[in-house]
Amino acid sequence: MNQPLDRRQWLRGATLGAGAAAFAAWMPAWAQPVSEGSASPGSAPALPVVTGEDIRLRIARQSVRVDGRSAHAIGINGTVPGPLIRLREGQPLRLHVENALDSWSSIHWHGLLLPSQYDGVPGVSFPGIAPHSSFLYEFPIRQAGTYWYHSHSGFQEQLGLHGPIVIDPAGTDPVGFDREHVIFLSDQSAISPDTLFRRMKRDPGGLNFQKQTLGGLLAGHDQSLAERLKWGGMRMDPTDVADATGAVYTYTVNGYGPLDNWTALFRPGERVRLRIVNGSSMTTFNVRIPGLAMMVVQADGQNVRPVETDEVQIGVAETYDVVVTPTEDRAYTLVGESVDRSGLARATLAPRAGMVAPIPPLRPRPLATMADMGMAMPDGGGGKDAMAGMADMAGGGMATGTDHGDHGGHRVSSGMAMGAMSMRDFGHAPDIRKSPGVATIAPMPRDRTGMPGQGLEHVGHRVLVYTDLVALERNPDLRAPSRSIDVHLTGNMERFMWSFDGEAMSDRMEPIPFTEGERVRVTLINDTMMAHPIHLHGHFFELVTGHGDHAPRKHSVLVAPGGRVRFDLTADAPGDWAFHCHLLYHMAAGMMRIVSVRSPQGVSA
Repeated sequence: MNQPLDRRQWLRGATLGAGAAAFAAWMPAWAQPVSEGSASPGSAPALPVVTGEDIRLRIARQSVRVDGRSAHAIGINGTVPGPLIRLREGQPLRLHVENALDSWSSIHWHGLLLPSQYDGVPGVSFPGIAPHSSFLYEFPIRQAGTYWYHSHSGFQEQLGLHGPIVIDPAGTDPVGFDREHVIFLSDQSAISPDTLFRRMKRDPGGLNFQKQTLGGLLAGHDQSLAERLKWGGMRMDPTDVADATGAVYTYTVNGYGPLDNWTALFRPGERVRLRIVNGSSMTTFNVRIPGLAMMVVQADGQNVRPVETDEVQIGVAETYDVVVTPTEDRAYTLVGESVDRSGLARATLAPRAGMVAPIPPLRPRPLATMADMGMAMPDGGGGKDAMAGMADMAGGGMATGTDHGDHGGHRVSSGMAMGAMSMRDFGHAPDIRKSPGVATIAPMPRDRTGMPGQGLEHVGHRVLVYTDLVALERNPDLRAPSRSIDVHLTGNMERFMWSFDGEAMSDRMEPIPFTEGERVRVTLINDTMMAHPIHLHGHFFELVTGHGDHAPRKHSVLVAPGGRVRFDLTADAPGDWAFHCHLLYHMAAGMMRIVSVRSPQGVSA
């Protein structure tokens, strides 16, 4: 594949036409002028649908055209994203997948409960699908809800090998609606994913064109000079909230860019169900529809008690179903803003094709706080005074690269050490090997599941948080956990090294062992300054958020920077399962482990 210009270079030379000028307000300053082209006047076609008990899918190379710009891609049955797979709970399913590529491929059925040999992860559950060969996936459909599928081979997912799944319930759907639309969010780039990965490894912050400036200092929009000096002393960049940004990505809805304007139709007064899937490779989306409240009715395919909100932060791999009821005869803009505010996905909800609504300008990009470093004060704060307070508690200033001695048989290094103060003094004693891949340890990680996501703390309207989610039905397993484990999300952002517990995934690494049927409490501790969407294959888990036997059940969870998430897991699926960060390039850099579920006798079923 020839390497094209990156998005910033291309945008710099683009011609600003009348159609594009209207979009300048929502492009970040570094990206103007905007790309050529104009919004499509009509309603974009719906995703193609495949259904039944015997489905054929063909993986092949193709090209795509997004916002008037062509790029190489890998699609399924000739489309990017791939077709919507529509199924019914309780049915049997045979999926014949043909790999027409010259390289190995795979498809993972994200969130589906199935035998491990059909989970679709090369090197974990099966060898993969050889070039110019086929593989038969065969399993019963045991659930209902909104899910998706994607490749687990190399960077094929970034090239477009992904698509949505909708499974209708066997009985009555508790969600009442008159019409539905699938909203498949993604991030598309004309630059090859291998090139993007090399660039991130070489210069992890090189795609961030929203760093603090002298102008921001003088205008009072960014950190004060004293704060900048303190952060600089720790070699931390508070604007580094996303590795891949709008500098190289076009954010899409069902494969269409913001200028293409994919449109979903409705009749005023209808209850419209939007099945929203974050099928991106690297982008956390903040989703809102200005002028319309959203009723959240499902998370990760599991029904929840309806809760009304105005904005939902959706981590990579998560799905949320919302119901909206537009009563006016006008268009609405669905906005999927990237977490770093470097761009947005856009679609239109309208009663007639050709209608458009105003596109809100991008909001100011967020700055990381001391709480994002895991330095929240005992009252839960983490603002500008946190650093001074922590220094006072430690009896000295901040230190970098401090060796904290032996904890559980391993030397521990922290880039955020508080003088000679041990992490044990903060009730946080990780067992992490001293490694160049562990630059920071969060001294005081806190449960942030009841707090708005990064950048949404002061938006002036309702924002969904995990503690808002309550399962519609009673949890299937109410046993107390018999044991607990901690998993640290670790990294060195300056070197783009990512891992669990300080160790990157390798062939020599032992799986995390579980006994079939046991109940385990897992605590995810984010020792980095970046949010990580963590996904466990083959299982659902219950978030520990204070809702007892109606805890929300999920398969993916976004762990806030410096945050802690607890969930209870019933290890009821024998076999080997992937457990990883769903930021594609973080997983590729090593943030992945294997979970092994074995029978009490040590033999998997």
